[in-house]
Amino acid sequence: MAEIIGVIEQLWRYPVKSTGGERLDSVEVDERGLAGDRLYAVRDSAGKLGSGKNTRRFRRMDGLLRLSSRLGHRLDGPELFDPLGRPVADPTAFLRAYLQRPDVALAREDAVSHFDQLPVSVLTTATLDWVCGAAPAAVVDVRRFRPNILLRTPPGTPPFVEDGWFGREGSGGGTRLAFVRASERCAMTTIAQPGLPHAPEILKAITQAHGGRLDALAEVVTPGRLSVGDELSLG
Repeated sequence: MAEIIGVIEQLWRYPVKSTGGERLDSVEVDERGLAGDRLYAVRDSAGKLGSGKNTRRFRRMDGLLRLSSRLGHRLDGPELFDPLGRPVADPTAFLRAYLQRPDVALAREDAVSHFDQLPVSVLTTATLDWVCGAAPAAVVDVRRFRPNILLRTPPGTPPFVEDGWFGREGSGGGTRLAFVRASERCAMTTIAQPGLPHAPEILKAITQAHGGRLDALAEVVTPGRLSVGDELSLG
């Protein structure tokens, strides 16, 4: 028998990787993930993608998290907004001036995935509430952890309940997800963004208590549509 693990409280999509995202009431989910999620990124002349860290695929570009992006109902290109929330007429020209990098451009995903790890991130309110208690001096907000789904869990649900989902499948709104593992958190959780000051104590608390891991990452098994208010159950 299916076990209801929570109700979708928030849905988030991040049209341009490493920028602030858009909160949705409902969204189509395809094999790649939430439609349009991380579909675009800031790419430099070496082919590396703008991020909060340096890796083989990513290049640290400070300031991206102060921007935001939105697709709305169109998937032909994102709207980009400056740190004051004003729309940008020419995203590539703005990014070159803002980042002081003449070699960057706003680019659509091609052969190189824009995802850090897996395409869908689910975070519970039980775990988010734990972060609030573990870092009481910090301004804790779901935006720091950039999930696609914030799941409202029943009272009494323990933090890190997501760990028990790995190797199982969850379904809601006709969509089926296969839970694989947790995200390995980095300094992105601590970086200042509009309305949220720098908060290094958040990553310190997660690292000490849970090895720096937070949420449940999933692959899409069956595409469908997710909406706020949908129940999510484990099969």
